[in-house]
Amino acid sequence: MKSNHRSLRRPASFAALAFALVIWVSGPLHSQTPAPAPHGTVERVKVHGTSLEGNLEGDSPDRDVSVYLPPGYKTHKKQRYPVVYLLHGYTDNDIYWFGPKHVFVDAPAAIDKSLAADGAREMIVVMPSAYTVYMGSMYSNSVTTGDWESFIVHDLVSYIDAHYRTIPERASRGLAGHSMGGYGTIRLGMKYPEVFSSLYAMSACCLPPSAGSPNPAMAKAEAIQSAADLAKADFGTRAMIASAAAWSPNPNKPPLYFDLPTVDGKPQPLIVAKWDANAPLAMLDQYVPNLKKAHAIALDVGTKDGLMASVQELDRGMTTFGIAHTFETYEGTHISGVQTRLEQNVMPFFSKNLSFGKTKK
Repeated sequence: MKSNHRSLRRPASFAALAFALVIWVSGPLHSQTPAPAPHGTVERVKVHGTSLEGNLEGDSPDRDVSVYLPPGYKTHKKQRYPVVYLLHGYTDNDIYWFGPKHVFVDAPAAIDKSLAADGAREMIVVMPSAYTVYMGSMYSNSVTTGDWESFIVHDLVSYIDAHYRTIPERASRGLAGHSMGGYGTIRLGMKYPEVFSSLYAMSACCLPPSAGSPNPAMAKAEAIQSAADLAKADFGTRAMIASAAAWSPNPNKPPLYFDLPTVDGKPQPLIVAKWDANAPLAMLDQYVPNLKKAHAIALDVGTKDGLMASVQELDRGMTTFGIAHTFETYEGTHISGVQTRLEQNVMPFFSKNLSFGKTKK
């Protein structure tokens, strides 16, 4: 009987030991579910652009703006944050990045994930809607489209500094953008080094001076006579129209109020010169001192992006003039890598290069 008694007790003791080992190694069973990662919040506000008043396109000077506030913004009431101004591309708008419908980028998810992975520090991220009657502002200064340069660097920055707990200093402001927004980043970064200290241009468009070159889209653009015609046009033609509104406005030429670089297929030298004057590759040598004031500059482009050659040329130009910067290519098309780049590259870049001031709890 003793041997039977022992055989009955031994399995029970082994089971208890095994259970104890599980608890010791893993902890209590109910603690296995990790706490959810904190999420930032997004506010969408209207910002009045004095600089945009009276534009001939008839766009409202009151612009929608998405503002990402980091997870700690509501709890750390005394904390102030750096700001990254993020510019979207042509035909795009802020709601497709920060709203419920994401076309190719879920910006809040990318930012949250970067923060959760300790790849980034908490900051405010701001994106204005630059969608216009002609589907994009080019972030330029035009009586037709409006003075978008001044809207970004003065109206918008002043509003954000007045309404949010920012660190209102150049060292704590960054500028980034994709495609048309990448163009805007280079353009505004060149011209306003006193406003933004660090720049990240993603797949920047519109870099080379090529307005006088034969272009099928330019021929199609000559046939556009109204906004209704524009609505039926393809992407390339629409882009030509938006560029004309931004770079060669003509208040004496209703109803569209711009000149094209060609008439009946023949180049118009003065208009071509106006377009070329807005091309960053042509502007670069004029703004070398300003770009050298930047704390950090980064360029990137996908290897399958048709814009790769022109971004590479910008990299070479900056290198020639001794402008400190980084340049990186990645496997992807014009839009395929944007969310990953925002998470893994853009946010860490600004976390490293912007000033965060003194931390207050």
